[in-house]
Order: sequence, then C-alpha cells, then structure tokens
Amino acid sequence: MANYKKIGTLQVEEGLYDFLHEEVFVNIDLHYNKFWNDFSDLVSDLTPINDELLKERDQLQSAINNWHVANPTFSQQQYKQFLERIGYLEEEPEKVKITTENVDDEVTVAGPQLVVPVNNARYAINAANARWGSLYDALYGTDVISETDGAEIRSNYNPIRGEKVVAFGRSLLDQFLPLDKGSHHDVTDYHIRGEEGLIFTLENGGSASLKDPSLFRGYLGNKENPTSILFRHHGLHIELVRDEKDPIGSRDKANVKDIILEAALTTIIDCEDSVAAVDAEDKQEVYRNWLGLMNGHLTASFKKNGSTIERRLHEDREYIGLRNDRFTLKGRSLLFIRNVGHLMTTDAILDETGKPIYEGILDTVVTSLIALHSMNGKEKYANSELGSIYIVKPKMHGPKEVAFSNTLFNRVEDILGLTRHTIKIGVMDEERRTSLNLKACIKQVKERIVFVNTGFLDRTGDEIHTSMLAGPVQRKNNMKHTEWIKAYESSNVFTALSSGFPKIAQIGKGMWAAPDRMKAMLEEKVVHPLSGATTAWVPSPTAAILHALHYHQVDVSKVQEQLLAKAELFSYRDELLKIPIMTEKLLAKDNIQQELNNNVQGILGYVVRWVDQGIGCSKVLDVHNVGLMEDRATLRISSQHIANWLHHGVCTKEQVYDTFKNMAKVVDQQNQLDASYEPMANNEANSIAFQTACKLVFEGFKQPNGYTEPILHEGRKVKKEERVKL
Repeated sequence: MANYKKIGTLQVEEGLYDFLHEEVFVNIDLHYNKFWNDFSDLVSDLTPINDELLKERDQLQSAINNWHVANPTFSQQQYKQFLERIGYLEEEPEKVKITTENVDDEVTVAGPQLVVPVNNARYAINAANARWGSLYDALYGTDVISETDGAEIRSNYNPIRGEKVVAFGRSLLDQFLPLDKGSHHDVTDYHIRGEEGLIFTLENGGSASLKDPSLFRGYLGNKENPTSILFRHHGLHIELVRDEKDPIGSRDKANVKDIILEAALTTIIDCEDSVAAVDAEDKQEVYRNWLGLMNGHLTASFKKNGSTIERRLHEDREYIGLRNDRFTLKGRSLLFIRNVGHLMTTDAILDETGKPIYEGILDTVVTSLIALHSMNGKEKYANSELGSIYIVKPKMHGPKEVAFSNTLFNRVEDILGLTRHTIKIGVMDEERRTSLNLKACIKQVKERIVFVNTGFLDRTGDEIHTSMLAGPVQRKNNMKHTEWIKAYESSNVFTALSSGFPKIAQIGKGMWAAPDRMKAMLEEKVVHPLSGATTAWVPSPTAAILHALHYHQVDVSKVQEQLLAKAELFSYRDELLKIPIMTEKLLAKDNIQQELNNNVQGILGYVVRWVDQGIGCSKVLDVHNVGLMEDRATLRISSQHIANWLHHGVCTKEQVYDTFKNMAKVVDQQNQLDASYEPMANNEANSIAFQTACKLVFEGFKQPNGYTEPILHEGRKVKKEERVKL
C-alpha cells in the first residue's frame, strides 16, 4: 500500500515526493511551493479536457463500428463522406508553414536516431554516447563483412578479417571524400600545409588533395604528422585516427587505426513503449535516470571478462582548425524524451478527488522540470546549446489531441518560468486519425514542432482496430505491400515537406528491428533517406554507425528539394482510407496456423519479460529464432490481428488457445538459459504472463484503440504484488 504526502490538492506518493525535493529541486531556481500549487491547478484544469478527448475516441470508434454493420457492402465514397460527417476526417488546411525557433543543429542535419528505454541506465548511456563510433568495430563484429576465405570472427583478432574491414573503409572514403587523383587505398601519409590544406602522400611518391577541399575541417597532433584528421560530408563528421604503435595502425600503410563516424545525432530516451513502468516506484527509476542524463552524473557498471566496467557520458571532442583555431564538437547525442500518451493514469499522484492523474500530464511536468538541470549552467554538459527541451508525444489521435498537448506544454512552460515554445514537440504519426489529418495536426503546433515520423507496427494496429468490423484483414507481412501503407509513408514525407520542415524539423522513419542482420540493413535501409526522410530509427549504436553511411551516400537535402517541387500536388487521403481487407476468400489451414504461430509466439516472448521481469525492450527471438528488438508496439499489431481473425471466423478461440499453449513451450525453450525466467508451459493457469498474453487477444476487440497498456499494467502489478507476498 503506497503512502502519500498531501500538498495543495494533490496527494504525492512519498518516494516520488522525496525524490523531487531531495534530488530534482536542487540547483534549479524554482520555489517548490509555487510549483506544487501551479501543478495542482494544471491537473484540475486539464483533466476534464483529457477525459473528453478519450470519450471522443470511444464515440468515434463506436460510430465506425455501427457504420460497418449497417453497410456490409463497402463503398469507399460513402465511407469517406461518413467520416467527414462525424468529424473523423477534418477539413485540410490550405497552407501550413512551421516557424519553430531555437532548434539545435542536430535536428536539422540528416542522420540516424536511436531509441532507448530510460530505465536501463547502461543502454541510455550507450545511446547518448553513440554520437560517435568506430566504423572498424561496426564492420568487424557484424555480418557486413563476410566470414568466407578465412575471414571468420574469432575470439582473438583475425588479421584477414581486419584487412577486409580496412579495405571496406578505404572504399567508403573514396566515395565520400574523393581525391583529385589516386585513391585512399594508395595513401601512405598525411600533411597539413598552409593554404594548401590537407595533402595526401601516395604510394607512387606523388601527392593528392581532396576534390572538395572544404570537406577538411580540422586535425589533432602536428601538421606534419597529424594523429587525427577531421572531415565533414553531408553535415556529418568523419575522423581518421592514426597511431603507428597501435596493433591496427602499425599494420596500415598510413598508420590509420580507425575511422570514427558521427552517427546518432539524436537519441530518443523513452518513457513509453520500451519501458515497463506501472507504479510510483517504477516512475522514480524512469525520472532518476533522466535526471542523471540531464545533469551528466548518470553512470552504469557491469562485469565483462572478470573486470568491472563503468559507463559514463562522453566528453566533448576538441580539434584544431586549418588556421590553428581550436573548436569543440559535442561528444553526445542531442536527447529527446518520449513521454507517454493521453490514455493511461498513474497512482504516483492522486488528484483532489483521490483518483490517479493522467500519466502523460505527469511526464510532461516532471521531465521538463528535470531538463532545467541541463539549462542552468551549473552542470558539466548542456543537452541543448539553444536552451530547448525536446519532448516526443506518441499516440495522439487527430488535431484536437495535438492541440491539447500544445496547451499542456504552454502551462508547463508557465509553471517553470520558461519562454513560450521552449518545449519542442515531436509528433508521432502512428494513429489513423492523425495520418488522415496530419497537416491539421502540424498546424496546431507549428511554432514548436521539430519532428514527425512513421511507425508501421502501431499504425497498423490502429488500422486493424479502427476497421475491425470491415472484414478479416490481410496477413501481417502482406500489410507492408498494401496501398494504404505505401500512401502512409509517402504522405508523411510530403505533408512535412509542404509544411516547411526542411532545415527546421526532422522527418523520421521506423525501426530496423533485427540488430544481428546488419548486412541486410545496410542494403535496405537506404530507402529512408532516399524517401526524403532526415532520420530513421536503429536498434543499437553499431546500427547507428552503419546507418550513418546511408546519409553519406544520399544527400537528403537534394532529395527534399526534388520532392518539394511536387509536394503540394499530392493528397493521399483516398489511398489512406483503403482498408487492408484480405483478398483471398479462403486461406489454407496451414497459412492460418502459420500466421497464428508467428503472432502468438511474438506476443508470449515479449509479454513474459514485461510481466515477470519488468523488461519493456529487449532482443526477443521470433518463431524462426531470429533476434528482434521488440517493444510494446509489437503486441498491438499482433493481438489486434488475431482478434480480427477471431471476430470474422478465420480461426477459432480453441485454435488460438491451443496455439498459445504450444508456443509457450517454444518460448520456454528459447529462454532456458535465463536464470530469472519463469516457464509458462504446463503452468498456464497460474502463469500471470501467460494469462496476460491471452487477454491481449481474447479481450483485444474491446481495448481502447487496441492498446495493450491497460492489460499489461494490470498483469505487471499483480506480478509485483505476488513477489511482495513471497
């Protein structure tokens, strides 16, 4: 039973109260009595509005369900008119231009973006430090470099594999930093000479320069024998590090021991889909790690090969310019913080009636309050050089909900004494009503928006739930090739471009979920910058380094210029309204079971860690034993897909339950080496994780917008209570 302290009209859980007063209010110029009074007023004023927005979601969904029942023969035109009539499809603004100011350079330059759970300190530090990373390490340790011809990965260094890595790196330099003669493969030395700039000595005794001398930015060491040489290409830095005594550098003809790439310019520190935070205790952990990132004090220790390794945030990087001027580059990603959406409440704080307040309101207030530590000039690092706070807001349905976030941000700025629009917003385009009304959504936050992105999993989950009664949907993998999903990806880019995003705000694309398949990522994920997107999500620092290569291969600003010429001409609304109903009249039984196996195994594999261990994001083996970085969005699409098939008789409840039991055995087998794992098979009735997973499907039809949070939170709380009793 939680204990609370009453302050104003609020009741604050004691642990959270003590954390805020003893750790957060320290070193910031804010009177806490006024803060709590203003916070109380905010909760009183905004809670009824939040209530009404959620009520409108339910009313619209009910109306859509009723329309499908009344109109079994589908007419696209009548459907569109109906959605306009009920206010689901709003009038599109003629022209929207964003005017966001004080946006840091990291947002305006195209490059990779990491997303990491805030409650895992080690992951969070690694992600923040992934601004810079070793290309050689990224190549050597992944499948990008083939293990054929003696180049296998071994426990000790394999020089044959090392040679392949070096050759790969030199070829990339030829692409990104071409010489006026010869090749980087032929370079034996580097010199910096007056106005001539950087000179490359070639194997044949000749010399070369960069075709574009402006790409050279600086160096370390002395001009005749620099230990580091810095370049900038397409806005991203490349650094050659030299050391003739290093095991790698000593083998290299130019003594290059590594190529360091600027990679994750921005990182989203996540309080939402990759986090299992169900009570005040969990929220404290979330907020404490965010505080450590903002004040620069966060550390994480772990054992490796018998030694203790401590992780902490990287220092800034210093260089010497051509004119002997010294300059500094940030050593860390610019950090965004993803708050939760408008749906869930938290008993970390109770309102004047004794009810839990909305978690999204709490997140905005507390994460913004904590961000002041990075802005007060008293700490070692500043997250934003321009004094901005970056909040990503997920799972908003349409312009009214985006407008509500804007009102919330205004109120928080007033509480904290911040200039209007200090708090920037990232709008996740992952709900159907937002996609259809994206320009109107952008208009509501046109003075603070810095980011829109697409996300296949959540967006498809909402697509299925919204159109639940329209008919059985296509197999999950086939969704990626439907007309609506192609329209969704294109509409997001074109709408953002026509709304003035270039050089101001990010246009983002979704996650590459397979961290062990880097060769495939290197081949396929280039489509994101080619689409005009300025960033895309990756699952690890290694993936960020390799994805950075795509932004050297593609000049996104030029792609955007070409697309911008026709951006105003396109409207994708009709295509977005094409419901992905199954085209086959009857699926083969084997195909149905295969789909169920895939969905159910993924649900169980994720839920068992979420409920039993409180892990919201990890590498989970799929039904084919391929490791995928999974978060809660996986559950939404998979549970809604099965719920849809159940409703339309594609499969039976008995068949689905049997699949759960069979897949529980598979998941148990996959986790047998995890000492803290609790098996589900043959214990289904007593396994809270198993029962929670089943609920997601069998009660999926009635879940608000198909969200999984209410059922997951319930299961995790029961599990925590069970452990307390033990």
